[in-house]
Amino acid sequence: MPLRRKLVLVAMLYFVEGFPPGIAADVWPVWLRVHGASLAEIGWVSTLLSAYTFKFLWSPLVDGYGTYRRWITAALVVMAGLLALAGLRDPSAPDAVLWALLAGFCLASATQDIAIDAYTIGLLDRGEEGPANGVRVTAYRVAVLAGGGALLFLPRWAGWPATLVTAAAVLLALALVASRLPPVTTTRAGAGDTWPAMRRWLSRPGVAALFAFVLLYRLADLSMGPMVKPFWVDRGMSLEEIGLVSTAIGSLATIAGALAGGVAVRTRGLAASLLAFGALAMLSNLGYAAVALAPASGRAGLWTASAVESFCTGLATAAFLSLLMRACEKEHAAVQFASLSALSLAPRLVTGPVSGAGASALGYPVFFAATALLALPALALVPAVQRAVTHER
Repeated sequence: MPLRRKLVLVAMLYFVEGFPPGIAADVWPVWLRVHGASLAEIGWVSTLLSAYTFKFLWSPLVDGYGTYRRWITAALVVMAGLLALAGLRDPSAPDAVLWALLAGFCLASATQDIAIDAYTIGLLDRGEEGPANGVRVTAYRVAVLAGGGALLFLPRWAGWPATLVTAAAVLLALALVASRLPPVTTTRAGAGDTWPAMRRWLSRPGVAALFAFVLLYRLADLSMGPMVKPFWVDRGMSLEEIGLVSTAIGSLATIAGALAGGVAVRTRGLAASLLAFGALAMLSNLGYAAVALAPASGRAGLWTASAVESFCTGLATAAFLSLLMRACEKEHAAVQFASLSALSLAPRLVTGPVSGAGASALGYPVFFAATALLALPALALVPAVQRAVTHER
């Protein structure tokens, strides 16, 4: 298959993968906040995203049974149904039924991620990861912003239930597209072969430093993220303005950052890029702290902070995904990539609830500044990670 066609498929796949997290991470907090949910309740929403953290547990099932195409299609259909039902519940007082619907949505989305990553690994030949990674980051981010930002233009005109039904219809349309994916030929180990391979992989020199880095690299971002949208709401931004900031400024800045990050990884090296982009990510948190401390900065301050955050996210994501791909063995990459990406999201188990309580207790300025300091431990591990990856290559 020509590389150009593969890149088209990668773009489609990662739009499919990014659309559901955009809804969960960006739409749900605004939906809850405008209906009067507390910051603490909103913080718990991010805990539902722990499905992405634990997806490695059932990744051998996806890798060993059925086809990736069927897993992707089925997950999209399930998400569409659950989201439509969630729109019928009362978001001002989230009950057990609503939490169950949202949790099921996240579980299906995480399962889809496993299948998409595995399908892509089978689709690409060695040497094609570079251009595919650039397309991947761009398509994923566009999808997140479409699911998280563009949808926020609908509630004023159609209401929230209709907005969520519209998102469900998009998921069904994506399921139809996914059902027509061409089959891929790749070596797929049986579920019983997974754990011996994982034990060998875990015994490599330097693996402890690698895993610690993967766990900590996104800690600052994951800690600040759940409170960004509530901060915008509390500063008086309208739903349409939040959507515009996310889609217009956020998408362009993130895509620019991802493309620049990809070039930097190739020209400056992986370790130097991880170090530089990790430091820049700290500045994005401090930028939000400065804007929160100076309400007089107005809309210009909010828009600037958003642009800086999005650009730094693109830079760091390009470098971080390059590290994850380089650390995986191709023949077991589905489970290994799921494990590493899940590990990177593990902080969500505590950052969601803690972020809501922290922002309430400290106020936005101190809270945002405190999250910036959480980037320091990962930066200190970069030299050890470089030695570990170089040893394996």
